[in-house]
Amino acid sequence: MNRPVRTVTGSDEVRALILEVAEEHFRRVGYHRTSVADIASELRMSPANVYRFFRSRDAINESICGRVLEEVTEIAFAIASSNAPATEKLDKLLTAVHQHNKMTLVKERRMHELIVAAMHENWAVIKAHMEQLLTIFEAIIREGAQTGEFEVEDAAEAARAVNAAFMPFFHPTLIEHCLQCGEDPEAGLRVQIRFILKALGRSDQAVCLSRT
Repeated sequence: MNRPVRTVTGSDEVRALILEVAEEHFRRVGYHRTSVADIASELRMSPANVYRFFRSRDAINESICGRVLEEVTEIAFAIASSNAPATEKLDKLLTAVHQHNKMTLVKERRMHELIVAAMHENWAVIKAHMEQLLTIFEAIIREGAQTGEFEVEDAAEAARAVNAAFMPFFHPTLIEHCLQCGEDPEAGLRVQIRFILKALGRSDQAVCLSRT
């Protein structure tokens, strides 16, 4: 169904409107079943006009994927900026990212499929997102080292190790596999967080948090 004609005043607003319509279609029927012609038709413009603002269909896909991933980044930044001990921040951050990705699978299946495709095909937006998360991990770990919560010499190296250790609880395909096999990801989540906190050098804090 075509939406009412809306006056736009600049290229940024047109791009935003195109993405708004594209995201609505992606959530309703899936990214692989949405064509540029579908998007253009709803906006009462030609496909050629859409390509004036996005060089390719892939560019639209990556932009929508980036919007979904930005939700995770905002959660991560909010936790990292909170007034809490570094140990608690890392625990909350790892838990929140896992739960967000799991809820996307359960409640937003079509967006989950988009993220899976992006990861499997190594889209640039995924690389940028992972680098953002690594930067946040590193900042929290460095903060913890400075306050004596963690015992690490290289915060960047520790951040990479944390990311690798937690990949089964981050990667959408691995989360989906876990649920399909009838496994309880929440139990494994607590065990893995406890392991990570111990590895960072504060086993007493890890035990305490794992019981909460």
